[in-house]
Amino acid sequence: MSAFMSAFANLVGSLADLLEPLLHTASTAAAIVLFTALVRLAVHPLSRAAARGQKARGRLQPQIAEIRKKHGRNPERMQKAIMELHAAEKVSPLSGCLPSLLQMPAFFLLYHLFSSGSIGGEPNALLSHDLLGAPLGGRWHDALAHGGLFGGHGLVYLGLFVIVAAVATFNHGRTKRQMAAHPMTPAAGPDGQPVPGMGAMTRLMPLLSFFTLITVAVVPLAAALYVVTTTTWTAVERAWLYRDMLVAGGAMATAA
Repeated sequence: MSAFMSAFANLVGSLADLLEPLLHTASTAAAIVLFTALVRLAVHPLSRAAARGQKARGRLQPQIAEIRKKHGRNPERMQKAIMELHAAEKVSPLSGCLPSLLQMPAFFLLYHLFSSGSIGGEPNALLSHDLLGAPLGGRWHDALAHGGLFGGHGLVYLGLFVIVAAVATFNHGRTKRQMAAHPMTPAAGPDGQPVPGMGAMTRLMPLLSFFTLITVAVVPLAAALYVVTTTTWTAVERAWLYRDMLVAGGAMATAA
């Protein structure tokens, strides 16, 4: 594990050295943003596949509703018919989870790298790097202890909070419009009845982006940069990949 972390630290350091002539003391922070962008580019094909899968599941909702109406008294037959429909249409209910799952190792690597005082038995030199004076290994409570909310360090976090809040607000509006345009059939259990709590989860879904504010506040600044970058990327990517769903939903609403 230490050898792996050393290799990862060298990668971040190499990216920072590459950017140093242009960005000087902010080169390591920029290297983290660049690393995040490279990770997102690597999983972008999966994001496209997940978008295709979600659109296909949306198109199947009328057929699923018919299956549940037809086999409502035979839960086993209903579930089998739904699975057969998904298989016939080559739709995986779990496809949307893959991009997020594959990004988690990168986040934990950054979290561990900037939370460790030593890497491979040597002092962790990356902890001496900062963004506009705020240490990349520090957290929000450290910034509050050095100048308060509007101190030099605190302002760095305020900037990140503003970006996250703006992205979350954008996601909230887009998700509500998408769900209104393409309502999903509530998930049912083996007995054919709606799964308890799924209605509340559906209502909560548009608000999930705001929980990113908590993550940014409690993780090291380097990991917070990863979270802010990947969250912003996701918002732009999803707006592009799902743009036709909103356009189609708006056209149907106008026609109605």
